Amino acid sequence: MMKLQSEKAMTTEDRILDAALDVIKTHSISGIRIHLVAERAGLFQSNIHYYFKSKRDMLFAVLQRVHNRCENIRMELREDTDNTLERQIDIFFAQKKQLILHETKYDYAEIDFWTLARLDEGIKERFRKSFDKWREEIARVIARYAPQVSCERRDYLAALMVSMMEGATLQYLIDEDNFPLDEYFDHCRDVILMQLQAEE
Repeated sequence: MMKLQSEKAMTTEDRILDAALDVIKTHSISGIRIHLVAERAGLFQSNIHYYFKSKRDMLFAVLQRVHNRCENIRMELREDTDNTLERQIDIFFAQKKQLILHETKYDYAEIDFWTLARLDEGIKERFRKSFDKWREEIARVIARYAPQVSCERRDYLAALMVSMMEGATLQYLIDEDNFPLDEYFDHCRDVILMQLQAEE
């Protein structure tokens, strides 16, 4: 399993955001309290307020941390992956599987942010941008490894992949015993590759 950072190497801000993710996983965003984050991080509440003027500012930073973690996992996976369309598509599914199985607090936070985005325009805008970047990254991979695919088709397949991954999160986290994650992602990859090959 990939680690974010060792405990000793974490900055105070990292500790706060990591603790906030733990609290969100346990209590949800609606149940997050600064004193719970401080307690989890082993800090005083004043330490939290030094880095974040409000709970909302802290939540913006947590949302960015979720986005960054997803990008970092994909970067790490690319270092050891063959330069083929199939392997590059697999990176996205492998990243999502990493979160679902080993770093669930990121996925729980993402689900909570989606819910919060319905009520908070600032969160909605930042959340939307992170999904835009995710789809754009997938579309760039398709453009590089399957250049025959039209722009419109690339965008559609990128959106389809995001839906497949988010659907896996919801289904696995609610009923992991009845959702075969490996087989699911194998089928997802096959569906995407079949769609891409149909364009040749």
